[in-house]
Amino acid sequence: MNERQKEILRILLSDSNQYVSTQHLADVIGCSEKTIRNDLKVIESDLLQHTNAYLEKKPGTGVTLHIHEGEREKLYQRLYSTTRLIDSQEDRLMEMAYELLLGTSHVTLQSLANRYYMPKSVLKKELHQLEQWLEKYGLRLVLRKKLGLIIDGSERNKRAAAANLCELAGSFTNRSFVKKQFPAHEVSVIENVLSEIEVPHHMTWIDETRESLLVHTLIALKRIKMNKPIGPVSNKDGIQKTDEYAWMVGFVKRLEPYFALRFPEEEITLLTIHLLSAKLRYSPSKEVGILFENEQSIHFIVQSLIDCMSRLTGIEFALDNELKEGLFLHSAAAFHRLIHGLPISNPMVSEIKKAYPYMFDRVIAAVTELNSQLPYKIPEEEAAYLALHFQVSYERLKKVNAQHQHVLIVCQLGIGMSQLIQTKLESHFRDLHIVGSVRKEEVDRYVQQQRIDLIISTAPLTTSGVPVIVISPLLPKSDLKKVERFLKYRYDQDPKTDQLALFSFLQSGVIVLQLEKEHRYEVIEELASALNQFGYVEEQYIHSAIIREKTAATTIGSGMAIPHGDPRFIRQSSIAVATLKQPLDWGGESVQLVFLLAVKEKRGSTKQLFRELSWLSEHPDMVQKLVKETTREQWLKVLHLCLKAMD
Repeated sequence: MNERQKEILRILLSDSNQYVSTQHLADVIGCSEKTIRNDLKVIESDLLQHTNAYLEKKPGTGVTLHIHEGEREKLYQRLYSTTRLIDSQEDRLMEMAYELLLGTSHVTLQSLANRYYMPKSVLKKELHQLEQWLEKYGLRLVLRKKLGLIIDGSERNKRAAAANLCELAGSFTNRSFVKKQFPAHEVSVIENVLSEIEVPHHMTWIDETRESLLVHTLIALKRIKMNKPIGPVSNKDGIQKTDEYAWMVGFVKRLEPYFALRFPEEEITLLTIHLLSAKLRYSPSKEVGILFENEQSIHFIVQSLIDCMSRLTGIEFALDNELKEGLFLHSAAAFHRLIHGLPISNPMVSEIKKAYPYMFDRVIAAVTELNSQLPYKIPEEEAAYLALHFQVSYERLKKVNAQHQHVLIVCQLGIGMSQLIQTKLESHFRDLHIVGSVRKEEVDRYVQQQRIDLIISTAPLTTSGVPVIVISPLLPKSDLKKVERFLKYRYDQDPKTDQLALFSFLQSGVIVLQLEKEHRYEVIEELASALNQFGYVEEQYIHSAIIREKTAATTIGSGMAIPHGDPRFIRQSSIAVATLKQPLDWGGESVQLVFLLAVKEKRGSTKQLFRELSWLSEHPDMVQKLVKETTREQWLKVLHLCLKAMD
């Protein structure tokens, strides 16, 4: 059977013992009724050869599949296992989610247990993970008696979740699973038409943007065929006045004859929103007439952020023109995503908070301060992206250029991440000259045109004659070691300091050991109240620290959290620390060591404080030593020894 025939059989299998008209099958598959009738003959022959199942046709009613439950599961497994092997929990979650999000009927727990050869108790645990993931898209996983599982929520939210199934596998760029659910020739047609839009309109999308537009288009086509409309789209009139809407009209007009359907206005409007939200790799030139929608508002947001961050950190971010351009490109996409209710996905939030706690904290403080001036609320995921941009700028402003080794960076995650990789490499290795940062398809051209000694890539690739080092986007120490081994140069450590900011603050601070509480807010209240009793903070600080924690969890890894409140309510800088007798859930991570920071901003000491806390969070063995101590004197002694190890 070909892919079209397998898809017909999948539909009949999911609606077994119910009659489905050939007209409905033709509409869903996107072909003629005659083709469906011919395909049903092939399917009948295959069923006769491999199973005891059979098709029953009733004139004027349709066709149904008669099959026993045991054989039904085997056939279902066969249809899906021919294209991919379900060998991991992530794969199962994606497949179950895809079926529930875009399927046509309920799915029973028993059928899932049979399909994946697993007990219902294990299956329910995996479905609980799926349920938690669906919540971020405003969807509910509902188990209906005698019917089975179904996902409850709007069509638009279901599509958004389906387009981001890769998150269930711990990724946010690899959408290969969804693409594999569609015939290869359909994927190829859409890819080609997308390229025809990108070039003449002088846009250069990052790889993730192109994949996102492709997947959203594939899902839209499938749902249009299934007669699942998107529903009304807010601000449709305004969006239809944009140049991007005209481009999308041209895009769908190219697709309609091939797929034998018509895109409703609402569908074109939604695709336009995705286009407006697309991340660009390079800034479009105004000389060719390409201007961002809402450009003035975006410039205001960017300038406000830069001004606020400069004041909060004492770093002259306004001197960095690359920061302005990078923030503008990023904010233009984020602006449309947030304005139109599209989700901001950032699976690296936890890693960014751990790697750059100071910059992330300053960004949270800045967006909290600016919230009343912004047209939308900035979520934690977006704040983490902004922290990356400002960290890039900070590294760039202090870097020392190097000119010996010619290195090409290959990154599919956008200009902000590319610049972060570049500045971190240049700050650690004096003998690097970064010749550029490109997409995978641009590598061969660069290699042919100029000298390249090394390629550092965030994705595997093969390029003849040039060494390639594959790295994580956040460039952890293990990846830096890879580069170090290649270059044979010593790792350039940060300058040492004899002043221990954390230890000095704690000399007069509050230390509570082996605290027993049931919720993180209770821990924060306990520590903030103690600081208030000693006169270090005003009473309002207690509430402000809890409000700050609700904005974004303050975990930084290795079982540590660093909650803090509004600095306006601090009378004298101090720190309250607690070790917890039992680990507590702290916004998704387990925490047993808490530093409540009531510190007035002093540029040097605050940065040093966050540097020490970050370093401590990278050494879980030392955190555990602190957690085990039961006396204040011994705890301070252990802390001092731990921090001295930084040298």
